[in-house]
Amino acid sequence: MNHYPLWKYLLILAALVLGLIYTLPNFYGESPAVQVLPLRANLKADAALMTRVGEALKNAQLSPEAMSLDASSVKARFADTDSQLKAKDILHAQLGEDYVVALNLLPRSPQWLSSLNALPMYLGLDLRGGVHFLLQVDMKGALDKALESATGDMRSALREQNIPYAGITRDGNAITVRFRDAESRSKGEAEIKQRFSGLNLNDSDKSSEFHLLATLKPQEETHIQETAVQQNLITLRNRVNELGVAEPVIQQQGLDRIVVQLPGVQDTARAKDILGRTATLEVRLVDDERIMSAGAAAPFGTEMFKDRDGSTLLVKKAVLLTGERINDAQPGFDNRTNEAAVHINLDAVGARKFKEATRENVGKRMAIILFEKGKGEVVTAPVIREEIGGGRVQISGKMSSEEAKDTALLLRAGALAAPMEIVEERTVGPSLGADNIARGFHSTQIGFIAIAIFMMAYYLMFGGISVLALGANLLLLVALLSMLQATLTLPGMAGIALTLGMAIDSNVLINERIREELRNGVPPQTAIHAGYDNAFATILDSNITTLIAGIALFMFGSGPIRGFAVVLCLGIMTSMFSSVLVSRAMVNLIYGRKARLNKVAIG
Repeated sequence: MNHYPLWKYLLILAALVLGLIYTLPNFYGESPAVQVLPLRANLKADAALMTRVGEALKNAQLSPEAMSLDASSVKARFADTDSQLKAKDILHAQLGEDYVVALNLLPRSPQWLSSLNALPMYLGLDLRGGVHFLLQVDMKGALDKALESATGDMRSALREQNIPYAGITRDGNAITVRFRDAESRSKGEAEIKQRFSGLNLNDSDKSSEFHLLATLKPQEETHIQETAVQQNLITLRNRVNELGVAEPVIQQQGLDRIVVQLPGVQDTARAKDILGRTATLEVRLVDDERIMSAGAAAPFGTEMFKDRDGSTLLVKKAVLLTGERINDAQPGFDNRTNEAAVHINLDAVGARKFKEATRENVGKRMAIILFEKGKGEVVTAPVIREEIGGGRVQISGKMSSEEAKDTALLLRAGALAAPMEIVEERTVGPSLGADNIARGFHSTQIGFIAIAIFMMAYYLMFGGISVLALGANLLLLVALLSMLQATLTLPGMAGIALTLGMAIDSNVLINERIREELRNGVPPQTAIHAGYDNAFATILDSNITTLIAGIALFMFGSGPIRGFAVVLCLGIMTSMFSSVLVSRAMVNLIYGRKARLNKVAIG
């Protein structure tokens, strides 16, 4: 009656073993580390950089516990934060501005756990420490930028079609186009209506001039504002990557605000610098007519830039085209050489300017320069073979697929679509984070011990089984959070504590049902069987109602509320498994093999 088939015991055992393996990394803690990332495309994270970092640390009499090399960076871990901070200062001074030297925390898990992809949970800002920013997107600035761009594009469109006009001015949220006769206005209105579908156009006559008034449609204003926030989100994610933050939180809050949380980052000034960075592109002509001698200054009207091979190119200062005219940039491949490339789409003005520039400079070299943090690098400098129209430009030149992807993202989201202002800023120190962890751990520990004492005192052997099942529940919950690489915050720890309190309810229901059957004179074996079977429907109903509430919190909540909801929902699933399957497996092993069972220790 109270027996499980062998496969079910093996399934429960396998779940518990996996839970133990994926929980273990959380007990090893983290080491303070320094992460070195190359900034420029011609610089690689390779063995040479690792050797250079090791020598710099050795000369400074700093001994890292371990050093590792991955696809994008070199990491050195240390025994304490003092050594970490000294290493950061030394490496920054030795490597210069071409590398980002970021503080980081790396798990101390042994290699065999890492090889199984067993990683610790990420700790949120309130547990690890770090910086928190709340940024307000300037929606008026986004609309101003869109209107300014539309004004310039209108001028170009009317010139291209040879439609005479007296002038274009912008006053607030309206653009006024002045014509000298009704016929020109009619042609201009048709052209503008065709090219600018997001504008409302109205005729207006003043004295001898014929005016055309253009304003943004309400749906176009909404679209511009939504796009500005999404573009800024992409830009911020791209910039934060350089900080080497393990689990940054960058998300929209409300209609026009963005939350940026950088766990593990204590340098607020550096975080502000990263968030305020700009990246854009310029197209200029290469000055191949002058020969530069080593160490000589650039002649008047020219500048010197390095290309990806490290050699110097003399480039004219006159800018043919800027990245502001880029509508889109996507990674891809060169059809002729099959090399990785970036395909750029220009807006109407950019397409016209690029067409004119290539037509007038056939046979000359054109440098495409990527500017970041005020420094320019020549990505490629091809020879112009023919006039290029259509507004599609391709950048290729000794770049990997990953670099093409990064360059496309940088160009697509290099500049903020709208200005942003930091309206809230706070720093959580690592000591406060450690204190929060200790408090959360102690509260969970005290709650677990109190439940264990009560259950064993009230239900004797069955109480002890319930406590072991509760321990299995906690083990499986932590393992699931680790496998999902969830970010644990204080509300998440509260969710764990609440889950423990709720999970024991299922065992209380089962134990009370067994007691009731025994009081009715039912034999112990039958009482155990009936207790588990009859209590299951009640347990399922109560957990489903709680799960519905948890799903609602996750769907409609944000930030800490969603973190709490995730822990709550996962805790409900693990508690169902542990309180029913795990506890019954133990009861079956203890009592199920006794053919004549006269008494059970259930209080």
